[in-house]
Amino acid sequence: MTSGTAALQERRYRILVTGYAISSYGTFLNVVALSLYVYAVTDRALAVGVFMAVRLAAGFVAGLAAAAVLARWSAKGVMFWANVAQAAALLLLVLAPDGFRTGTLFAVSAVVGASGTLFMVTLRSSIPDMVGEGRHTWANSLMVSGRSMAMVAGFASSGVVVSLLGYTAAFLVDMATFLVCALTVLLLPMPMGPARGNEEKDSRGKDVEDSQGSRESAGVDGPGRRDGRRRVPAALVALGAVPVLGLMVALRGIDALGSSSHNAALPVYSTELDADNPAVFVSVFWCVWALGNVLVQQVLQRYTKRTGHSVGALGFGLGTIAMSGTFILAFAGLPWAATVLVALLAGAADGLTEVSYTSHLQTLPSPLRTHAFGLSATVENLGFGVGMIVVAAALDVFTPLSVVGVAHGAAIVLALVYVARVLRGRGAAQAQEAPEPEHAQEAQEAVPGSGEREGKNGKGESGEGPARGGHRDGAEVSGG
Repeated sequence: MTSGTAALQERRYRILVTGYAISSYGTFLNVVALSLYVYAVTDRALAVGVFMAVRLAAGFVAGLAAAAVLARWSAKGVMFWANVAQAAALLLLVLAPDGFRTGTLFAVSAVVGASGTLFMVTLRSSIPDMVGEGRHTWANSLMVSGRSMAMVAGFASSGVVVSLLGYTAAFLVDMATFLVCALTVLLLPMPMGPARGNEEKDSRGKDVEDSQGSRESAGVDGPGRRDGRRRVPAALVALGAVPVLGLMVALRGIDALGSSSHNAALPVYSTELDADNPAVFVSVFWCVWALGNVLVQQVLQRYTKRTGHSVGALGFGLGTIAMSGTFILAFAGLPWAATVLVALLAGAADGLTEVSYTSHLQTLPSPLRTHAFGLSATVENLGFGVGMIVVAAALDVFTPLSVVGVAHGAAIVLALVYVARVLRGRGAAQAQEAPEPEHAQEAQEAVPGSGEREGKNGKGESGEGPARGGHRDGAEVSGG
């Protein structure tokens, strides 16, 4: 790839991330405004819970269907129409007559939940095609930084927008943000229409075949299957493609359950601290959290540029432990200065886990990558949704510290198991691959293209992950 092409790819990706950040602002503004609007229209707290449940359920289903959608439609088309659908749903809500607003609200909830999940699965799985090899960590860091800043801006301004301008203005602003994102998607140099074919080719252009000789798309079901035999679900193939990937996705689901605990417990804890101004603690916490998230992205980008390596799958496990531990400490009644430091570290650890997790899944081949991200979105929505129900009930009986401690404690336990498995896999891989000293040079020369994978100053810079056959950005997973 020429430097000019790489620069053009980077510029267009930056434009897309800008659009994504703007739509993320609308999403977080939407979370507050729609929840308040549901309560204002229905005058029932239960309706707010049902509204969120519908949104999460739609996201759950969309995660399962994402791979099938992307098998038939281009990534550019899916991202474009996902934004247009959300904008159209909000416009419908603004125009809905009084008697139809309740029904329209739940329709909007479903559309926003499904479209948001489809957009994120498509964006994450398409990043390797947008920015090229070796740029995954940079691209993911930029995406997470934009979303973190948008989250703070959305939450911080939601009260002002709703109070001063009203619900209609908030929905129109939100609608505009999705249209802006849709326009940035149109600038991508990718096809817009349906996918040209569902069959994967190997490196020589031949159809990939399974052990029975039937045509296969790396484990993905295709429309031409007529022999009546059932194949292993592609999502399971994706989980088996890289060792401990299933455990990695499971940890992500438990992490989502932990996230539901601190999201639900923060307002309760903040009210206990200052009943007259409960929003102060929540606002300060999330602002400092976002600052830590943005700062760690800068560190990750510089680390990747200097070393040619990403933090890998081990960083995901260690980051999850650090993140869960700091969120527990946030509810421990520490002094303000200590709590601010804890929030900063929580944001940094959260940013580390997001980038390392996303970057590692992006090392999968294209068809399996889509299934892995779709399955991950489904598991995350399930974990967060179940967590919100369980945590809401638990907070009526137990303290915020105990509830958050149990939820994030479960994540820490599973993360420790995951880290141990990863380290064991790394050790086994190194033991198997280490050549005898006197034959080291011959072994190096016997690996086709091994010299090409060495970057400047002897550092690998290909950025290829374990599933692509390059040097390991996460040898800890690929080896075991």
